[in-house]
Amino acid sequence: MIKSINTEKAPAAIGPYSQAVKVGNLMFISGQLPMDPKSMEIVSQDIKEQTKQALENLKAILQEEGLTFKNVAKTTVFIKNMDEFSLINEVYSEYFNENKPARACVEVARLPKDVGVEIEAIAVVE
Repeated sequence: MIKSINTEKAPAAIGPYSQAVKVGNLMFISGQLPMDPKSMEIVSQDIKEQTKQALENLKAILQEEGLTFKNVAKTTVFIKNMDEFSLINEVYSEYFNENKPARACVEVARLPKDVGVEIEAIAVVE
């Protein structure tokens, strides 16, 4: 059975998808953009601030199910400019300092709302 997960503490989906879905003991979290959940606006053009907000949105979805970053097994980071990889990593490592999940990082031509970063995750529900 698939359970849809949604919280007002993260931006609402901007398309026909859920913020996350839970299947068995896995939670698949949709890519999180650097949007403020209340205003639905992009927080900044600064890539470090964008990364922080994307991770804060991910955190809010995890918390909706009583989870933390320690439950995250895999992330995928989509970035617009690979030259910003080290800046994104600086912020990312603040959130994943104990648990270091498997990760893929891909440079893409364009992201929704022309942001610089989008982060999705798979978490284990214990």
